[in-house]
Amino acid sequence: MRNNAALTADEVELRPLSARSVVLSLLLGLHPPELPVKDLVGAVEPFGIAGSTLRAALSRMVAAGDLRRADTVHRLSDRLLERQRRQDDAVHPETRPWDGDWEMVVVTATGRSAAERAELRTELTRLRLAELREGVWLRPANLRRALPDGLRDVAQCYTARPDRPAREQAADLWPLDAWADTGRALLAHVAAARRPSERFTGFAAVVRHLLADPVLPARLLPPDWPGEPLRTAYADYRRELVEDVRARGRQE
Repeated sequence: MRNNAALTADEVELRPLSARSVVLSLLLGLHPPELPVKDLVGAVEPFGIAGSTLRAALSRMVAAGDLRRADTVHRLSDRLLERQRRQDDAVHPETRPWDGDWEMVVVTATGRSAAERAELRTELTRLRLAELREGVWLRPANLRRALPDGLRDVAQCYTARPDRPAREQAADLWPLDAWADTGRALLAHVAAARRPSERFTGFAAVVRHLLADPVLPARLLPPDWPGEPLRTAYADYRRELVEDVRARGRQE
């Protein structure tokens, strides 16, 4: 990602379309996250994925533990239900009025393996905390969510008020300008996309980007923050996809 200029709609990072990615995105947007094979066949057809390709992908996904199968219905596995929860939270984060307090998590456990340390860093990032220095993580206390119970086994959790101006602190902790540039480029990309595959890959990138949104209080953000427009655009697209899948199912 460039830091010296805003991205254009043609420069956003998109991942290749695959049968697995389409199936997962469809199911992650459904509640409950399950569909019969015949509905999945119809749902992936606009993306140029043949029924035989889909069925082979479904078999691999069941074997890998991504999906559970009951008769002809495929459903997200328990592991991916947690991913769906995080995705839902990214689209509709629960916030509360901010009074100036910050969450602070100080890692106190020692002697952990590299894998355990990496797992903890991933978990703290998922909680939308940012690392001030090694082992010290912060964020404004404006989210309605409890910290996991297991976190207290390896860290101490505090309420704090940094001496620095809050906006300066936030700008040092998160690459806000770069996130906003990418967000605006994604909005431009999905607005211009016409083919189903272009829209799909664009909105998949939108979801990944929203997962990295720190969801800060409005007064700590740069002007014209694209977080809410991205959420609205993705929510509209997901509703469109779900309605299309349901309509195809009723026609068969």
